[in-house]
Amino acid sequence: MYLAGAAAVCCVVSIAAFELLMGATVVALIFTRREWRLPPIWLPLALFFGLTIVSLAACGQWRNGFPQVKKFYVYLMPFLIVAAFRTARQLRWVALGWALAGSLSSAWALNQFYNKWEDAKDAHVDFYKAYVADRITGFMSHWMTFSGGMMMALLITAAVIFFSTDRRWIAWLVCAGALISVALIAAETRSVWLATAVGGAYLIWFWKKWALIAIPVLAGILLLINPFELGDRMISVFKPHGDTDSNAHRAMCRAIGWQMIKAHPLLGVGPEQVGPQHLEYLPPGTRLPLPTGYYGHLHNIYFHYAAERGVPAMLALMWLIGRALFDFVGAVRRHPANKWVLHGAIAVIIGILVGGYFEVNLGDSEVLGMFLAVLGCGYVAVMEEECKA
Repeated sequence: MYLAGAAAVCCVVSIAAFELLMGATVVALIFTRREWRLPPIWLPLALFFGLTIVSLAACGQWRNGFPQVKKFYVYLMPFLIVAAFRTARQLRWVALGWALAGSLSSAWALNQFYNKWEDAKDAHVDFYKAYVADRITGFMSHWMTFSGGMMMALLITAAVIFFSTDRRWIAWLVCAGALISVALIAAETRSVWLATAVGGAYLIWFWKKWALIAIPVLAGILLLINPFELGDRMISVFKPHGDTDSNAHRAMCRAIGWQMIKAHPLLGVGPEQVGPQHLEYLPPGTRLPLPTGYYGHLHNIYFHYAAERGVPAMLALMWLIGRALFDFVGAVRRHPANKWVLHGAIAVIIGILVGGYFEVNLGDSEVLGMFLAVLGCGYVAVMEEECKA
């Protein structure tokens, strides 16, 4: 239990520690002869794995596509959580660990933000243009990975604050949540802003509906005061600063993905083949050069997995997520005792699905690992209530 919980928490700290602790958990479960339990997501997951292998075989690029096969290891996470934990009470320590790790990473990220602000001022360069291309990362290697992890840490922290009956740690969790919120805003990742707002709105709706006004009020304050040009970043959703913002790049990625899907609807172009082949699937009439940005993936989980591995594989992944969402919504209605776990897991799923339209968030092992750990936590709560019934 301790190893599995530490692995889950390390998703927002270190990918190496996360994977090592996962391996140690497997060894511990085997040697202690712990009972393995299978959550119902095993069937769509097995289908997703199988279709990935078939796609890889069809494209023939075994060496290039093998990293996606190695990533199957990360998908062990929900099974480890379900095997290691038995009660929602035990899961509270994982939630506290995420809050602590998230607040420490956020504190380091805010220090990075201050240094970047000072560097831009000393160099007499436009902070917006300099910062958007090189944002805060906390303990992670990229701002998208950092933002995705902080979104989930914040939503879980909020779920504990709103719905947990154990109030011993609430004051500290409020402080941790506030710190993570500030860092998440400072990261200026617009897709994660939206994903966090939607997932947070879900939690607030079931907590105190009147408090929903806080979301548009906060957005309005940031837009009007425009601290550190955050208002400009919000406006860029509708009025981008040319190639500095990724609006045109994201649209081009979706257009390329659609061409790939039309050409290879069943098996896609193959794992890890979107980047090498993207120039072969430009929409008719496309003018070069393409909008500035990274074309190694399609910045959209729906287009990317359908284009890379085929529509059936993408639907299998959506079946997995949809099944978990269905099970958690049903459980929180039938058994409200563990609602902080279930509401938190539902909010995280909503956030991942919303953010996934603008980024391949499940392509990052850190984000994927934490997301799967959250699903595992949700199923621990479901199974606990089923045993009581």
